[in-house]
Amino acid sequence: MRIPAALRVARRAPLLQVLKSAAATIAAWLIAGWLVPGPLPVFAAIAALLVVQPSVNQSLSKALERSIGVIAGVIIAVLLSVLLGAQSWVVLAAVVVAMLIAWALRASPGTGNQVAISAVLVLALGSSSPDYAVNRIIETLIGAAIGFVVNIVIVPPVLTAPARRDVGMLGREVAASLDRLADALPTAHTPPQLQELMLEVRLLRPMKDAAEASIAAGEDSLALNPRRSRHRDDLVELRALFDRLSPVVTQVIGMTRAYFDHYEDSLADDPTVRAIAEQLRRAGHDVRLAVQSADATPEPDAMTSAIPALTAPLVVRPPASDHWILVGSLMEDLRRIHDELRDEA
Repeated sequence: MRIPAALRVARRAPLLQVLKSAAATIAAWLIAGWLVPGPLPVFAAIAALLVVQPSVNQSLSKALERSIGVIAGVIIAVLLSVLLGAQSWVVLAAVVVAMLIAWALRASPGTGNQVAISAVLVLALGSSSPDYAVNRIIETLIGAAIGFVVNIVIVPPVLTAPARRDVGMLGREVAASLDRLADALPTAHTPPQLQELMLEVRLLRPMKDAAEASIAAGEDSLALNPRRSRHRDDLVELRALFDRLSPVVTQVIGMTRAYFDHYEDSLADDPTVRAIAEQLRRAGHDVRLAVQSADATPEPDAMTSAIPALTAPLVVRPPASDHWILVGSLMEDLRRIHDELRDEA
């Protein structure tokens, strides 16, 4: 039997992240057990384990979520125990009350679940006396603090490398799509070949979404990160490059779609279409150049000249053929691509 895909992820978490989580959990268990006498420091261990996140900013959010949830859950458990006694059904009542209170306060799903879980643990695993409740709150705060400190002290994660990789992949695929369209314009094609051209260019959208998500994750990883000063400029440059590539993605997909919709065999012989094809090759060159200038590719293409090729917008006479709709559409999209690639701001 194959393991369901829902139980697995495409990429493993970094081994360092696993080791930091383990170290934080062990440290929280030992320190909380030493400082807070009584039952085993389960609350501290769980808090430390949950707080170690892929970024320092997420660790702080998780620490607040865990701490607030535990405090609210412990208070609910103590109050219900005092009012209703130590009945077994009080545990179920605590879950319902905790979830309703979290819903009324518009708490996040993580905080709401934590309130209910903490109330259940207090009622099911130990006493509901005020002293016990206070100790569990202190224990949780210790664990959350240890998890946060471990994540910020031991190589705080910086997620700029995935952003650089994904933006580089996006730029190279944009350039390849421009080249494919340039090769297609002066050539006759069969319907299956046109379908393949459309399928390939549509891959740009998920690649664009992946690059944007990676940049957002990189920006999140630098928040509250002591290493941010060494990586902030790189991420700003990657964001600027992505903002330039993003409209080009839209234009390339639109141009390919227009070619697909208005294709005729006679297009290959139209001199204006051939001129547009040459400009598309130049645009592909300049996209590669922009990606290399931002160092978004680990190994720049030696065949790409350092001189921009798309130096001026293409100007053509009104087409005398029946292709003026397609030519006009391609020209407008090409003008927009030119503006994006030449805009150094």
